[in-house]
Formats: sequence, C-alpha cells, structure tokens
Amino acid sequence: MSSRAKRGMGALLPIIRLLSQYKLRLVGASIALLFTAGATLSLGRGLQVLIDQGFGGGTRADLKSAIVLLISIAAAMAVGTFVRFYLVSWLGERISADIRKQVFDNVVHLHPGFFETNRSLEIMSRLTTDTTLLQTIIGSSFSMALRSSLTTTGALVMMFITNLKLSLIIALGVPLVLLPILVFGRRVRKLSNQSQDSIASVGSYAGEVIQNIRIVQSYTREQFESEAFNREVERAFEIARRRIWQRSMLICGAILLLFVGMSGMLWEGGQDVISGSMSGGELGAFVFYAIMVGSGLATISEVWGDLQRAAGAAERLIELINTDSLIADPGTTVETTTSVQPELRMDDVSFYYPTRPKQAALQDFTLRIESGKCLALVGPSGAGKSTVFELLLRFYDPQEGRILLDGQDIREMGLTEMRNNIALVPQQPALFTGDVRYNIAYGKLDASDQEVEAAARAAHAHEFICALPDGYASHLGEMGVRLSGGQRQRIALARAILNDPKILLLDEATSALDTESEHQVQLALEELMQHRTTVIIAHRLSTILHADNIAVLEEGRVIATGTHEQLLRDCALYARLASLQFREPQVSFETPPYPIVESDQYVPG
Repeated sequence: MSSRAKRGMGALLPIIRLLSQYKLRLVGASIALLFTAGATLSLGRGLQVLIDQGFGGGTRADLKSAIVLLISIAAAMAVGTFVRFYLVSWLGERISADIRKQVFDNVVHLHPGFFETNRSLEIMSRLTTDTTLLQTIIGSSFSMALRSSLTTTGALVMMFITNLKLSLIIALGVPLVLLPILVFGRRVRKLSNQSQDSIASVGSYAGEVIQNIRIVQSYTREQFESEAFNREVERAFEIARRRIWQRSMLICGAILLLFVGMSGMLWEGGQDVISGSMSGGELGAFVFYAIMVGSGLATISEVWGDLQRAAGAAERLIELINTDSLIADPGTTVETTTSVQPELRMDDVSFYYPTRPKQAALQDFTLRIESGKCLALVGPSGAGKSTVFELLLRFYDPQEGRILLDGQDIREMGLTEMRNNIALVPQQPALFTGDVRYNIAYGKLDASDQEVEAAARAAHAHEFICALPDGYASHLGEMGVRLSGGQRQRIALARAILNDPKILLLDEATSALDTESEHQVQLALEELMQHRTTVIIAHRLSTILHADNIAVLEEGRVIATGTHEQLLRDCALYARLASLQFREPQVSFETPPYPIVESDQYVPG
C-alpha cells in the first residue's frame, strides 16, 4: 500500500477526533477519572490518619473513625471506577464500530484497480484485527494511561507537600525511569507495525487457501500449503517475540530504576523517623504516594507499548479511510436523461491498466453500440473484450478518448445513475452468502415476493428453486456453493431481469455449462435481451449468430464489424475462428481484407 503519511503517536490524532463526537460520554468518563484519581490520592491521607490517630491515638473511637474514613474513600473509588470503566469501554466499542464503518464505506467505493495491488484478505484483516486492537486500547490501555498519568502527577504533588527532602530524592529518579520508555518505545512501535502486518499476511494466506481448498486438495498440496503457512506463522511469531522482548526490557528497566530510587528514599525517611523529625504516619503516607508514582510509571511504561501498537493499527486504518478512488463521481450535480434503449459509443479510446502502464489494453478503439440492438465482441484471448466491459461500467477511465451514453460522456454522469442503466451477467456468476431471495433481489432490494418470483420464472429458475429445501428462503452457502453451475447462472440472470436494465452486458454466460443448462440459460437470455441494448462477449461463435452486429477485436483494436456472413467473407481472423469452431471452409485471402463497417462504427487505428 501507499507509504504511511503519519508516524508515531500522531497517528492516533484522527482517533481522538472521533472521540470528540461523543462529548457527553467523554466528559462523563473524564469526570469519573478525575474523581477516582482524587479518591485514590486521598487514601494516602487516610493511611496517615490511620497510623497516627488510629494506631497511635490509643482509643477505639479514633481507630473506628480512621477505618470508616478508609471505607468511605474505598466506596468512592469503587463507584468512580464503575462509571469510568463503563463509559470508557463504551467509547472503545463505539469508536471501533465507527472506524469499521468508515473503512468499509470507503473501501466499497474504491476503484477495482485498487484491489489489483492490494489483497482483499489483507484489507479484511485490517478491518477486523486492527479495529479490535484499537477497541482494546481505547477501552482499556488508554484509560489506564490517563489514570496513571493523573495519579502519578497527583502523587508527586502530594509527596512534595508531605516531605520536600524525600520528594527531591524521588524526583531525581523519575528521569531515569523515563529513559527506558524513550529508548525502547520507538523500537516497540516499529516492531508493532511489523507484527500487525505479519498477522494480516497470515490471515490473508490462510483465507486464500481455504477459498481454493478444492484446488489445493485436488493437486494434493495440503502438506505444501501447511508448510508454507507454518513459515508465515513462524515469521509472525519471530516479529512478535522481538516486540515482546523490547517491551519486557522497557518494563524491567523502569521498575528496577524506580525501586532503586525508592530504596534511597526509605533509607533517608527511616532515619528521620528514628530521629523523631518525621512521624510514622507521615512516612507511611509518603511511601504510599511513592508506590503510586512507581506503579503509575510502571503502568505507563507497559501501556506505552500498547499505545505504540495502537498507533500502528491507526496508521493502517486511516490509510484505508483516506485512500481516494481514481474514479471521480460527480454525483447528481449534472442532470442526465437516457432513452429506454440507449446508444453507447466509444470514441478513440486508449486504455492502459495501472498494473501494466506500458501495454495498451485498447488502442484507438472506436465502436458504436446501436440503440436496442445486440452487438457481439469476438476475438482471441487478450484482444480487449473484457476491458470493453470494464470501461462501459466505468470501473476504469480511459487515458484517451470518450465513452458516450446517449451522447453524454459517462464521466459527467453520477456513478449510481449511470450504472443503474446497466446489468452485467458474468461468465462466473457472483452469489452472496444468503438465501435465494436475497441474491435475486440484490439489484432491487425493495422488490416484492411476486416480482422476485416473476424474475425467477423468466430466468427458468423457479422450478429448481421450489425444489430446494426452503424454496426462496434456502441458503446457498458461500459463493452459492450449494447450487450447480447452471443454477447459479440462472439465479444471476433472474437478478438482472429483476433489475430491468436498459443495457445488458453478457460475458458468454453459457460457455461453462452443460447442454441442458445451456439450453435453459439461452431461453432466459432470449427473454432478457428483448428490447434492450445488448453487448455480448462471445467465446463460442454459435451463441452469437442471432446478433445484429459482430465486432472482431485483435490486440486492443476493432479490425472488422459486420454480420456473421459478411465477416466470414471479408475478415480473415473471424473466418479462421469460425473454421475452428464450425469446421467451415476457411476463406483464402490474397490481400489483407478490408472490414465491412459503417463510417460511424469504425475508425482504422
């Protein structure tokens, strides 16, 4: 992915801005945090009263009063902790949910080219693992860091109020405690980023293997994939081990230096108590505050590693949120109208895929798709047929030329409005993990049951749907795995029929089907294509003999257009393809043939 713009703890700033949306709960959590910190600090004074007046007072009443004071302080701490924990945990869950929504909302609108260079399973890992980490940090570690910062600061102040000389001894040791945080903190953050990336890689690798488990097992590559996965896991473990080592060194150094300082303080304070210049309760209170400072700094040093991990997770998530789609959507700023049977034109289009910037997928490509007519695209693999569909759906924008829908450049049309005119029936239908009704109504979610059933009947799918265990409520499994290829294709056709598109793009929807399934799908296609502008990618010429026009593509150019009979006579490439498929005699050309085209259909490249 692109280089990360934000580094260090600054990556958490966008997360903090999200927290500002929930001011009331944030204020409530802050008040509870301050209240709890104050109650905790007052325990030191309670301890001093217990020692000097409860134990030293000599009466039961004094002891009872001191104990009641401690119980009251403890009750206040308990209530404050309850409120703080609930509100902070709520904020953690809420922010995690908000970030998930923001990431998904942006990712689902990104141009398809983005997913050519970024693995979808890695993005899914970021969407789940990184947001869960942030939820834990915000709901727990961040709160601990704030609480420890407050109590440590308050304890330092109380230490100076209680005994200045001993406080100076402790104060000299504080910079030594901060030193390992600064030294090891940077290393922990760097390793945390690497650790999260390695975990995402492990999840992505496992997901890819599981998605293709039939291929893995058919080639008996189970052992190979297990060993490869083990290497990925061990690499992630090694990075995590180094991160844990650095974090352990951070905690160890902080605690050791802190208690060395406290030992020096106890030596001086003990001598003052022995000499009578300091009471036992005063020393007890001071020791309590010193322990609070020590535990607070130890907690901060430990939580610092969590915050570094959170910063790494935030970097990855904010990067996804801030990624812009290369397909600019003008929205509804421009009013557009299309006819019932719109016309499509591609004028002098040149296009290079982002991953292949030096290899033209289409070059000087000009083509007219007449209103209400059926145009078939034929040609060898790599000729540019699928690229035409990608551009018509505006999954990409051409570097040169224009694509016109009823005379208007599709780049000036809102994506939603433009794509609502088009339905794609791919060669491999895409079904979702849901029931039959959900998959058919995917393009029209407010469709009634009667409309869904009518679309299924038109797609010749109603009979087999009714034979399923739960009919239209039957779940299809992941990617429709519980259906045959022909059944999946007819569900996809029913979806297109229900969507009632003005333009139909068919990517040879029958090429992978058996004879019976092909017959059923062809019947559905004939109904679907009536009174619509249709473009077909043809791999088998027998399926396009009924087309009004055929365009022959080669190396990203239109080399000929015409009917089947015309192209047999005048296009060598088409004649050769027909000869291979129909066993028809191939026409011999003494000179390069000239394509049969109308003046507004083809411009020689």
